[in-house]
Amino acid sequence: MPQDAEIICEVRGAAGVVVLNRPKALNALSLGMVRKLARALDAWERDPQVTRVVVTSVSEKAFSAGGDIRHLHDLGREGRHAEMLTFWREEYILNARIKSYPKPYVSLIDGIVMGGGVGISLHGSHRIAGERYLFAMPEVGIGFFPDVGATYALPRLPGASGIYLALTGDRVGAADALALGLATHAVPSAGMAELADALTKPGALDEILAGFAADPGPAKLAADRAIIADCFGAPDLAAIRAKLTAAAAGGSAFAAKVQQTLATKSPTSIALAFEQMRRGTALDFAQAMQTEFRIVSRIVRGHDFYEGVRAVVVDKDHAPVWEPASLEAVSPSAIEAYFAPLGADELALES
Repeated sequence: MPQDAEIICEVRGAAGVVVLNRPKALNALSLGMVRKLARALDAWERDPQVTRVVVTSVSEKAFSAGGDIRHLHDLGREGRHAEMLTFWREEYILNARIKSYPKPYVSLIDGIVMGGGVGISLHGSHRIAGERYLFAMPEVGIGFFPDVGATYALPRLPGASGIYLALTGDRVGAADALALGLATHAVPSAGMAELADALTKPGALDEILAGFAADPGPAKLAADRAIIADCFGAPDLAAIRAKLTAAAAGGSAFAAKVQQTLATKSPTSIALAFEQMRRGTALDFAQAMQTEFRIVSRIVRGHDFYEGVRAVVVDKDHAPVWEPASLEAVSPSAIEAYFAPLGADELALES
């Protein structure tokens, strides 16, 4: 096994096994990793020995904390937008491939799973959450947007919880993930290695998983699910903010904290994310991915993404200067423009 490879793809027994092997970068996805996983999935679909795909990580901290945002930021600063968009184009095609993959696709997630890591796990058939599982789509905090299929997946979560996660970037653990449908099973961290080994052997997949599953305990968001559903189920951003204000005035510490959280995010990103969620319920997966590629094709030529990455990743001063600086100053026509067709540059997906 090449220990220096960022991603290792090999057949072990009955499984095509993927090992995310970039621990120092929290398994942030590079274009090379995306391409190698895509090639492996193509080969394993045709291989009768492979009855399932199993995706794991060498890191106890992270399954995958996202895409290589710093690298993409640097490319954009140099005006190399086409190279940036090559990454997202191929990543989104891979997300769609996983969504429609004909064999079981099992992700063993015991650590941080964000952004691009969500894209290579959430759309598979089985998502196994360990005790260290920590899910978030925090893109609005760096002037980006919840992509990698979030347009499709998040608005379909129960009780407007996906809209809440998209707009706040809140982190949730295994219990919430199981309750919301982000995870299909919860397994103790101590059993993950044994489960990974069991999945390479013949046997009914669901029976193997059931033998390792355990109760993850209480869900963090359980007490506030009703407030989330009421506030984030509102028809527009103004109504969401009004409901949060009313709930906070009524004594909800949770609503007050959410207000504070939203105030720190890119106003453009919040408006984009809400519009994604609004449109996403009516889109199939391929349409959702095309929508996301339209958005990212405009974001790379904007301001907030570069400013957000500068503030959070590069300078780490956590003091971004957003343009525009308030939700009130974000024009509906500006948001609409992000969703416009790209003509010849449209994302092409296999039907």
